[in-house]
Amino acid sequence: MTFWEAVLLLVGGLAAGVINTMAGGGSALTVPLLVLAGVPGNQANGSNRVGVLTSSAAAVAAFRGEGVDGLKGSQRILVPAVIGSLIGAFGISQVADETFETIFGYLLIPIIILTIFKPKPAPDATPWSPPVTMGVFFLIGCYGGAFQAGVGLVMLAALTRAGYDLVTANSVKVLVNLIVTVIALPVFVLQGNVVWAPALVLAAGFMGGGWFGAKLAVKGGEKLVRVFMIGAALYLAGRLIGIW
Repeated sequence: MTFWEAVLLLVGGLAAGVINTMAGGGSALTVPLLVLAGVPGNQANGSNRVGVLTSSAAAVAAFRGEGVDGLKGSQRILVPAVIGSLIGAFGISQVADETFETIFGYLLIPIIILTIFKPKPAPDATPWSPPVTMGVFFLIGCYGGAFQAGVGLVMLAALTRAGYDLVTANSVKVLVNLIVTVIALPVFVLQGNVVWAPALVLAAGFMGGGWFGAKLAVKGGEKLVRVFMIGAALYLAGRLIGIW
């Protein structure tokens, strides 16, 4: 890893931390940045989880400090999500690096659409039944274990349909992200798909960006960050797919 690649990852991690705090979908930026910094596709996917782990842990601690505990009553969410994350992480680790990079490039397109038209929480809708809730979060776990990017954009809307109020849903969302990452990361480590030097540089940026994003969110800067994220993701998707 060169000095400039480290700078790229640190700045990208800062931006992704801001994006995750204010809009969601920061991994859509950091995974392609790891690839552009010379980390092969599956290793980029695994290395990115180190930053997701640190930022999610900080968010869970912050919610607990405010008296909001996402663990209470969330077992029906966590159990299927954890099982799904193991399946997703193991499955994606069997894919060739070049294939993963192409899949991820195309995957950025719906993530960009979700960023523009964010799923709306539906607190007044009829809550899903327990079997439907478990099925939905099993699929969310599979996706989060495999790709991670953009999972927070849909999880909040799904949680409100599962019967959670908005504040608790946010707390459960970051807790699910943390636990899914804790479960999925060892799979990538055991498969040799974590490159620690760039992963730790990126994680440092993630933490700083999360702190700054919280400050910026108070001042109403979400629109600017979403525009930046969309433009960057479009460029990086084109690079991965091979358009430029």
